[in-house]
Amino acid sequence: MRSTQRAHRMKKSSLTTYKLISILSLLILSSVQFFLVYNTYELKNQQYYLSEKTIISDEYAQSIRNDKAFPGGAAIIDKYIQGSMHEIESLHNRKAPNFNQFKEQLLNNMFAELRQKNNMDSLLQAIQKKQHLNPYLKYLLTISKLDVAFQGNSYVPLYTSQQYYHGIDSAIQTVNGIVIGGTLEHGNDHNRVIALTVSSASNYSYRITFNLYVDSYNRRLAILNQMMPTFGLSLFAILSVVLLFFITFRNWIKQKKIAEMKSDFVNSITHEFHTPLAAIIVANKNLQNDKVIENRGNIKPLTDIIQRQSDRLKTLFEQVLDITSRQNLQLQKKEHALHVLLEDILLDYRLKITDETILLTFNKNAADDTIKADAFWLTTMLDNIFDNAIKYNASSSKKIDVSTYNEGNRLLLVIEDNGIGMSPEIKKHIFEKFYRHPGVLKHTTGLGLGLFYVKLCIDAHEWHIEIESTPEQGSRFIIIIPQ
Repeated sequence: MRSTQRAHRMKKSSLTTYKLISILSLLILSSVQFFLVYNTYELKNQQYYLSEKTIISDEYAQSIRNDKAFPGGAAIIDKYIQGSMHEIESLHNRKAPNFNQFKEQLLNNMFAELRQKNNMDSLLQAIQKKQHLNPYLKYLLTISKLDVAFQGNSYVPLYTSQQYYHGIDSAIQTVNGIVIGGTLEHGNDHNRVIALTVSSASNYSYRITFNLYVDSYNRRLAILNQMMPTFGLSLFAILSVVLLFFITFRNWIKQKKIAEMKSDFVNSITHEFHTPLAAIIVANKNLQNDKVIENRGNIKPLTDIIQRQSDRLKTLFEQVLDITSRQNLQLQKKEHALHVLLEDILLDYRLKITDETILLTFNKNAADDTIKADAFWLTTMLDNIFDNAIKYNASSSKKIDVSTYNEGNRLLLVIEDNGIGMSPEIKKHIFEKFYRHPGVLKHTTGLGLGLFYVKLCIDAHEWHIEIESTPEQGSRFIIIIPQ
């Protein structure tokens, strides 16, 4: 018993390990696929509208030659910076406490006027029309740095996008710098068209850096559309692997069950063969004993033992050999009255019963009992069902009720017992070759072929069988015969 439990635990552990390895492999494969697709997306994102960006960059640079940010922007910046240069210098050199306040107020006013007079919308539309570019573009124009120089190239910072300024309107401060115009929400390396820094080597000058970002309204969707073949192939690859895993796993489970059933079969057949052989050997040794055979009355019982056990061995050999030959039964169907057949079958079966606690009853409820069947195989099928009803029965009084019913154009043959019953899981497997009820393997003998033959007979007759069973409450085998 302990070895069986240990084997069961090992099988369960092996199955769990197999599942974990498979799931882990699938996760690794999915991760690799995700990174490949993501890298492809990033590559396409970087290359998206590369040619249009070059055209816009060239046209924009030409439009603001000798200007800043947008046409007319230099005049606005000069008005505020150059017009206040000496005051900025004085406050800075004196390290006046109000220098930052003055600087931020100056910048806030300058940025406000730049935003008010920004004409990048019309400039971008003109570039789009001239170069026949995508009409669905949006832009972002920012100033990211502004420094002043009082003497040569020694610059004093007035504004940088890396710092927040309380005196400047917070609504226009972003990580990209001060927003001068545009509806594009985020600027990045992918959609930056140009970044220009304009400076002068003369005294009392300034250095300014401004950026233009341009992107389409549906950039992400457009890239995803371009990648649909990649997504499709990736999804197909993953689904194919999952399907192959499922098929392989199912076949592995199936083969594993077959191997286990064959193992049970070998153990059972070994036991079945061992019992009659042992009896024959003992009887034969007694026949070789001179003292035993001196009394002729001892010979007949011993030869009867040999005969019975030899017949038992013959039956076992026939069952084993018929496993293959009976896969496709050759029936000789004839028209029969089912009630007459059942009376003969039950009469013969009662003669085999030696246990007085077994009660076999027959209820003729069908008005029309005419069927087409092979009487031999019908007898074999019912004998196997009866054998199981008795073998798998722990009741002190074992009952088997055989009944017939008409239901429309069908005849129902119902065999009901008060045996140990079956769980839904066991019901799924009882017609499988070599399968035996796991709860009684140690208490009953058999090869696990009885109900396998029953299903062969049902299929060969083109009938149908249903099972109603509850553990500890018995089973009902319902054979449905079309008329």
